Parts: sequence; C-alpha cells; structure tokens
Amino acid sequence: MEKILDLNSAEVYNRLYGLETLHPLVSVVDLNQATRAVDRVRLNYGVYALFLKLEKACDIKYGRQAYDYEEGTIVCFAPGQTAETTSITDRAQVDVYGLIFHPDLLRGTPLGKSIKQYTFFSYEVNEALHVSDEERNMILNCLNVIRMELEHPVDKHSKSLIATHIALMLGYCMRFYERQFVTRSQTNRDVLTRFETLLDTYFEGEQAERDGLPTVKFFADKLCLSPNYFGDMFKKETGKTPQEYIQQKVIELAKERISDPANTVAQVVYSLGFQYPQHLSRLFRKRVGCTPNEYRAQVRN
Repeated sequence: MEKILDLNSAEVYNRLYGLETLHPLVSVVDLNQATRAVDRVRLNYGVYALFLKLEKACDIKYGRQAYDYEEGTIVCFAPGQTAETTSITDRAQVDVYGLIFHPDLLRGTPLGKSIKQYTFFSYEVNEALHVSDEERNMILNCLNVIRMELEHPVDKHSKSLIATHIALMLGYCMRFYERQFVTRSQTNRDVLTRFETLLDTYFEGEQAERDGLPTVKFFADKLCLSPNYFGDMFKKETGKTPQEYIQQKVIELAKERISDPANTVAQVVYSLGFQYPQHLSRLFRKRVGCTPNEYRAQVRN
C-alpha cells in the first residue's frame, strides 16, 4: 500500500531511510548510508529539499506528471509541494546526496528573507537542474561543510553558519538554473513564438471581452510551464517580464483601435478585457503619457 507522509522535519525523512538525525531542522542526506529500502512513498513536503542524483534509482511523479531527471542532476522541492517516489532498484543504498531544511531554520537569517528568490524550488515544469562533473563536486563540497557544521557542538554561531553555507549552495544552484536558459535558447525561442501566437489569438476574437485581461499564469499553463519558470525564461530572453510584455501588447492594440474613428473609447476598453474605462486610462497614461481620449485627439490632428 502506498505510504503518504507529511515530510515536516528532517527526522521524518531520516527515519524513512534509516539515517542518523543530527539536527531536527536540517539534514545532509547520503543514501549510500541508507539502511531501509522504500519501494513507493508519497511525500507532502513541509521542508525544502535538494537531491543530487548520481544514479537514477527511482521514478518521481510531481503532481500528475513525471519529474524529468537523469543521472547527475539536482531535483528540488519546496514546502507545499507533493511528490511520489517509486523505486526502480531493490537496493536500499543508492548514490544520492541531498539537503533537507525546515523553513524555521531560516528565521532571523538573511537567507530567510531571500529564499523566495531561488525560483528553481517552484520549477513546476518538472525538470531537474543539469550539472557538470565539476559542478557536482562543488555541491558535494558544500554538503560536506554543512555536515561538518552539524557534527560540531552547537554554539551561538551554528545557525548563522549553517544558513550561510546553505545560501552558498543555493547560489550555485541558481547559476545552474539560469544557465539552462542559455543552453536551451532555441527551445526558449520556440516558447516565445508560441506565446506571441497565443497572445495574438486571445485578442483577435472575443475572448478578451468575455474573460477579461489574460494573466501570466493563463499563458504559462497553455505552454505547460510554471509561471515562475516562464517568467524567468522570458526575462532572460527579452529583458521584460511576461506581464510587461502583455501590457505592451495591450497598449499597442489600444492605440490601433482608438485611432479608428469607428470605435468609441468605451468599445476599445471592453474589447481589450478591461472592466472599467479608468483601468485602461491609468495604464495608458503610465505607458504613453496621456489618456486614451487625449491620444485620439493627437492622432486626429
């Protein structure tokens, strides 16, 4: 029968695999030392977790989709996420390393204030961070330093030092994450082309008037990407956020439709998905420097 576990502490994970717990809020994982095999388990994460998988020892389902990873990659999870793991080996000990830490560990530390910037934790496109041999060693070195700190007697410096070394490791992971946008530039360009097509289609018919202004999440879902990943990739490729791009598209369409004397400003407002004229007026003034009516007057002169 499938086990469902609330992974709300390092101890829960360690007990599952028969590992030693040195600290209730953080643990360096080495499944080469595991004493228990787990065939299948569903984890409700209440902690942050990163695993460097030097062998593919299990299949992971993230939501309803398979988590796309292979040997030599890092998979990441955050509080509130759920993943199902099914072993593809009968061995308890596998070549997997990782770090599990509870959000409470970060309270009062600089990392606690910046943890949200590490957007790979919400990488709902279900794809791992790809790393080179040298980069794997960098992650393993970080894990070794954190483990040594956990083995050191607790003192007033322990919490800040552990958080600092975790932040260093996350910084490396952020580098790996951002690099994937560069190495997959052709795929990214294909996504941008599809986004532009979806955006044009949305405003060409009556969908905008019926459903309102589209959200970034709407297009991310259509592209089978998480909003965070889509936003990060789009910003890397264009220098703009998807929201800024959508607004730019809306303004260009507004200018075009306002310039047509057959359209009233009110008709333009509703055709673009705005509920009230002042909403378009506010955005128009911010982006163009005048109101829609003032723009229409300028065009006609």
